Amino acid sequence: MKKNLLTVLILALVLVNVILSAVMMFSVMGTNRKTAALVNQVATILNLELEPEAEEEKVSMSDLAFWNLSDKMTIPLVSDDGKNHYIVFEVAFSMNTTTKGYKKYGADVEAGTYESIIKDVINNTVSKYTLAECNADFDAIKAEILRNVQDLFDQDFIHSVAISGIQTQ
Repeated sequence: MKKNLLTVLILALVLVNVILSAVMMFSVMGTNRKTAALVNQVATILNLELEPEAEEEKVSMSDLAFWNLSDKMTIPLVSDDGKNHYIVFEVAFSMNTTTKGYKKYGADVEAGTYESIIKDVINNTVSKYTLAECNADFDAIKAEILRNVQDLFDQDFIHSVAISGIQTQ
């Protein structure tokens, strides 16, 4: 008789355990679905905020017009050692002739109407760098010059900037 009573008690405990496990499973699954949905929303938001690297627009050579600044630019650099440092270079721009901005500003840019303003933008951009920064990564400075000149005209008809004859002291 003791064995039967013990068996019935074990069977009742197993049955209670199965029922409680089922209740717990259903309650955890609901929370798990909500958590998974929240994680998916956060992941989606993070993916939307990531900006892919802008691919450079492909423009054929026949659609480009070129304009050189009339003379070399000599720009004083920020001194980090107490000495005066300068950078000297020549600047040329390529302009996309198929854009609306070129039709609006292109002839004036080529005629030199905006040359002093463009030189000022270049001077303000480059003069905030040190000699070491110019020698280390001038491509980043070139990209900043391009952005600043494009911002000046509020257009992207200026396709690229070419800098040559760089001399630093």
